[in-house]
Amino acid sequence: MANIKSAKKRILVNRTKAARNKSIRSEVKTSMKKVEAAVEAKDKAAAEAALKDAVATISRATSKGVYHKNNCARKVSRLSRAVNSI
Repeated sequence: MANIKSAKKRILVNRTKAARNKSIRSEVKTSMKKVEAAVEAKDKAAAEAALKDAVATISRATSKGVYHKNNCARKVSRLSRAVNSI
């Protein structure tokens, strides 16, 4: 355990940020699973609605620095390709 006050603060801040990032990543994964489930069910309307929501969620995560922009682009591209294949 850290003895220096600034090191103790860093530990607390890092825990807070890690929890926030974990929550955001979880939200992204959930939205992606909704799109994939709609694609599996071959429900074009639901898939497009879920895709719109997923793209917004992924973009929000990227703007907050949780994902790199290329990672964001790759996720969006894969989901879009899956929806367009229906």
